Amino acid sequence: MGVEEPLSRMPRMRLDELLEELQARINAARGTRDRVHSLLEAVVSVGRELDLSQVLRRIVEAGALLVDARYAALGVIGPDGRRLSQFLTVGMTEEEIARIGPLPAGHGILGELIRHPEPLRLTDLGAHDASFGFPAHHPPMRTFLGVPIRVRDEVFGNLYLTDKLGGADFDAEDEAVISTLSVAAGVAIDNARLYEASQRQQRWLQASAETTSSLLSGSPRLEVLELIARRAREITGAALADVSVPVAGAGHLVVELATGEGGESRRGLTVPVDGTLCGAAHRTGAPVVTARLDGDDRYGAGPRCTDGLGPAVAVPLGSAAEDTRGVLLLARRHGEQVFTDEEIQPLLAFAGQAAVALELADRRSDAEQLALLEDRDRIARDLHDLAIQRLFATGMTLQSAARLVQHEGAAERVSRAVADLDETIKIIRSTIFGLRAREGEAGPGLRARVARAVGETATTLGFPPRLSMEGLLDTDVPPEVADHVMAALTETLSNAARHAHATLVEVSVRATSDEVVLTVTDNGRGIPDGGRRSGLRNLEERARSLGGGLEIGRPADGGSRLVWRAPLT
Repeated sequence: MGVEEPLSRMPRMRLDELLEELQARINAARGTRDRVHSLLEAVVSVGRELDLSQVLRRIVEAGALLVDARYAALGVIGPDGRRLSQFLTVGMTEEEIARIGPLPAGHGILGELIRHPEPLRLTDLGAHDASFGFPAHHPPMRTFLGVPIRVRDEVFGNLYLTDKLGGADFDAEDEAVISTLSVAAGVAIDNARLYEASQRQQRWLQASAETTSSLLSGSPRLEVLELIARRAREITGAALADVSVPVAGAGHLVVELATGEGGESRRGLTVPVDGTLCGAAHRTGAPVVTARLDGDDRYGAGPRCTDGLGPAVAVPLGSAAEDTRGVLLLARRHGEQVFTDEEIQPLLAFAGQAAVALELADRRSDAEQLALLEDRDRIARDLHDLAIQRLFATGMTLQSAARLVQHEGAAERVSRAVADLDETIKIIRSTIFGLRAREGEAGPGLRARVARAVGETATTLGFPPRLSMEGLLDTDVPPEVADHVMAALTETLSNAARHAHATLVEVSVRATSDEVVLTVTDNGRGIPDGGRRSGLRNLEERARSLGGGLEIGRPADGGSRLVWRAPLT
C-alpha cells in the first residue's frame, strides 16, 4: 500500500499542472481578447472624431490606456521636419506643465524619433546616448516607448509613452499594440485634415464672396481692408491680424489697421523693411513664416508689440515684389500650430483680393479727384465769366450813378457799396486761383503751397489730414509772412506724425483783415509735460519775431491743438 500511494499521487500532480497551465493559457487568451477589444475601442474612438485637435487628444489618451503608461505625449513635427510644432501631454497637470517651462522642441530622445522614424523601446531613458536629461521640475521617467505616426507615407508626428504602471518594462506586445494604434491614428488624422481643409475652403469661398460684394458696392478702402483682415484672422484662428502699407521713399511700412489682441497698440506703428517679418514679405513678394514672432532672431527690428505671440505668417498684398501694395500679418498665440502650406495657399489668393481692394480704391480716388478738379474748373470758369463780370458791371453802374446822387449820405453809401463789390471781386479771384491750383503745377500762392504740404504729409501720417482755408491767403498775406506760415505748418505736421500717434489731424489756415491764423488739431496722446519742446520753442520764436504768438491747448476729447498767428502788417 505504501508503494502504490505515491504512484497514484503522480498522475494527480501531472493533472494539476496541466490544469494550471490550461488556466494560464485561458487567462492569457482572455487578456489578449480584452486587449484586442480595448484596441478596437481605441481605434473606433479615435476614428469617430473629425476635429483634428480632438483626434490628437484621443490618440494620446488611448495610447496611455492601452499600455498602462503613466505619461503619454504626442509631438507634431513642424514644416522644417526637424522640430516639434505642437506637443500634447497626458499624465501631468497644468501646474506641473507650467513649472517645467517651454514645451519640448524635439531634442534628445524626442529628436531621435524625428531623425529615425522607427519604433524605439528603452528600459532606461537616461542610458541612451541621445538623452539630454530632464529640465527642472520635470517628473522622473525611466521606461520609454516611442512610435512614429505616418499619414500617407509622411511622418506626421510621434507618440511617446513613459513609465509603465507597476514598474515593468514595455514589451514587444506593447510595441505591437501601439504600432497598430499609430496606423489607425494616421487614418483618423488624414480624415480630420481632409474635413478641416474642406471646411476651411468653404469659409474662404464665403469670405471671398463677401469681399467681392463689398468691393463692387463701393465700400471705403479701409472698410474693405478691415473686412479682409478680420475674416483672415477668424478662418486661420489667429490672435492678431494687421495690414501695413509702404511709405513712398521712406524705407518702412505703416500699420494702417489692426484687429485682434493688441490691435489698438499696433495701429499707426512704423515697421522697418529691414529686420522685420512684414518687411521681408514686402521685399521678396512671397509669404514668410516664423514659429515664434516674439523670439525669432531673424526679425528682431521694429516695435516690440509682439509679446505673447508665437507662430506667424506675413503675406504680401500683390503678385510680385515690385507690385506689393502692403503686407497682411497673422499671428497665433504661443503653443499653437505653425502656419502650414495648406493654410498659406488659400491665404495668398485671399490676400490678392486685398491688393485688388487697394488698387480699386486708388483708382476710385483718382477718378473722384479728377471729377473734383473738373468740377472746380467749371466753377472757377463760371465765377470768372459770369459772377465777376456781373459784379464789375454793377460796380461801374453804381460809380456812374454816384455822380448823379445829390444827397451826401446816399453818395457815401453808394461809394461804400462799390468798395464792397471791389473787395468781393478780390475774394472771388482768390477763390478761383485756389480752385485751379493742381498738384505739380500750382503757383507760388500760399493756398496752393498749404494744400501741397498737407497732401505730402498723408504718406507720413498714413492718412490724409483734413484741410480748410479761409480768406485772401494769396493776395493779403505778404510773401515773408507766408514763408513763416509754411515753416510753422511743416513743423506742426512733422510733430504730429512723429510723436502724436494720432488717427485724425485737422489743419485750418485763415486770413482776416489784420492777421493770419494757423490751427493744427489732432486726437493723439497730447503734448507730455516735461517732454522735449525745442520744436515748440522754434514755433513760438518765429511767431514773436513777426509780432504774433503761439497758443497750445488740449481739446475736450483729448489730443492737442496748436494755434499759430502772425499779423499781416
